[in-house]
Amino acid sequence: MYSSEERITIFTVPKAFKGHIGIIQQNAINSWKLLRPQPQIILFGNEEGIDDISQKLGVIHVPHIQYNEYGTPLLDDIFRQAQELAKGSILSYVNTDIILLNNFLVAVKQLRSALFHDFLMTGQRTDVNITEPLDFDIPTWDTQLHHFALKQGILASVVCMDYFVFPKPLYAEIPAFAVGRGHWDHWIVYYARELGIPVVDATEVVTAIHQNHNYTHLLGGRGAAYVTGEEAKQNAKLAGNVHIFNGSVATWKLTPWGIKKRNSLSAFSSFLVDIPRFAKLLKEVNWNNKSEV
Repeated sequence: MYSSEERITIFTVPKAFKGHIGIIQQNAINSWKLLRPQPQIILFGNEEGIDDISQKLGVIHVPHIQYNEYGTPLLDDIFRQAQELAKGSILSYVNTDIILLNNFLVAVKQLRSALFHDFLMTGQRTDVNITEPLDFDIPTWDTQLHHFALKQGILASVVCMDYFVFPKPLYAEIPAFAVGRGHWDHWIVYYARELGIPVVDATEVVTAIHQNHNYTHLLGGRGAAYVTGEEAKQNAKLAGNVHIFNGSVATWKLTPWGIKKRNSLSAFSSFLVDIPRFAKLLKEVNWNNKSEV
């Protein structure tokens, strides 16, 4: 169905390349560049530094995108342009603070061999503290970083989804969600489930390394971004107030030994197991909402 060596297209919408955010975004994009086979990478938006980084790293820059009244990029335009520009049939939206290792492409290859016509692959991230530029010239950087994430990282809640992999033309048309605000990621999962498309949890195979950062770039902090802010509320309305369970739990599970279908009981059980992580997330969101205003 798919060529095993077909290039995947990774696209994203970076923030301005300033301070700590600039450091972790460069770390992330550098890690994507080193995936093999090397993906096509598209950076959307006109924030400070995007053009310079695109030229430095040799990736595609698309500055002309649509924004809402708050000046926030809109995902419907970004997803549409990404599909038009993608050279291959597989795309992945990845948040720009996520470092990927080559087990990401291993997982994609496993799904291709499963012969799904359509699919959505996502998974939990591992939160780590990284404050400096990483040295990608070290031959074993990926192995060292993988060990570091396993030892020092903390697996985030299942509701925290930072990458989505899917084939064309799935998601060619989506609602006009504001990027970086709540609810749109849960809609992505819910939409696939409603269409009967396999939603695959790749957590056991993919080490998605999330570099921790604050939310001082947004008035109201993390709570405003995901729950209390007007843009978050607009996203919730566009998403149809999708229930967090239907917007988080996968219907299939990818393991090192293959792909397995989840029944309703195992899906519900996985959500129950996640409750402590979800409760911790809620506490962090509330705390950040108070401390970062």
